[in-house]
Amino acid sequence: MGMPLELNTMIVTKGREVRLDENYFSLTKEGYRLYPLDIPVEVKKTLDGELSGTAVIRKVEMESNLTTIKYQLVSLKSSN
Repeated sequence: MGMPLELNTMIVTKGREVRLDENYFSLTKEGYRLYPLDIPVEVKKTLDGELSGTAVIRKVEMESNLTTIKYQLVSLKSSN
């Protein structure tokens, strides 16, 4: 039996991110998802939304049909 796996090349938060420290965040998504580690990726609030910033994913954990990523926000796009 196969396991569904999604490959993601950007972070879509939908406002569900949790701040861990100054520029470090955690995000848990349903399903099993692979993300690139240690390279900059785009961060968006919604899939079709504007770019919020750039982050580097430091850790990916998959368990019980959930994926948790821990990432560092390296740049933030200002709306000013």
